[in-house]
Amino acid sequence: MVQPIPRELLKISRTLRKNQTPWEHELWQYLRANRFYGVQFKRQARLGNYIVDFYCANKKLVIELDGGQHIEPEVEVMDAKKQSYLENEGFTVLRFWNNEVDKNLEGVLEKIKENIL
Repeated sequence: MVQPIPRELLKISRTLRKNQTPWEHELWQYLRANRFYGVQFKRQARLGNYIVDFYCANKKLVIELDGGQHIEPEVEVMDAKKQSYLENEGFTVLRFWNNEVDKNLEGVLEKIKENIL
């Protein structure tokens, strides 16, 4: 039985999709519509009680883009809990800093490719 998405998480994911960061927008241009090696990605998807930036179901791959707020101690703790949950559920989690998307997009895409092929 499919569990309904809690109303609050649904609202948050919709807001995040409408207000994506410039880095999410840039990466999404490569991942959307099965453009990236024919693999389907979703953005701002719910996994458990978490929302992930990008998610590929059939490869069990999660991609997270992190900005400067992710160096704050309390955010690091939340990120660690989220990553632990996802890895315990069998997902591979790739994390990239926003500046990596700016300065080394080809490297980011290559790392994603390594994890889907």
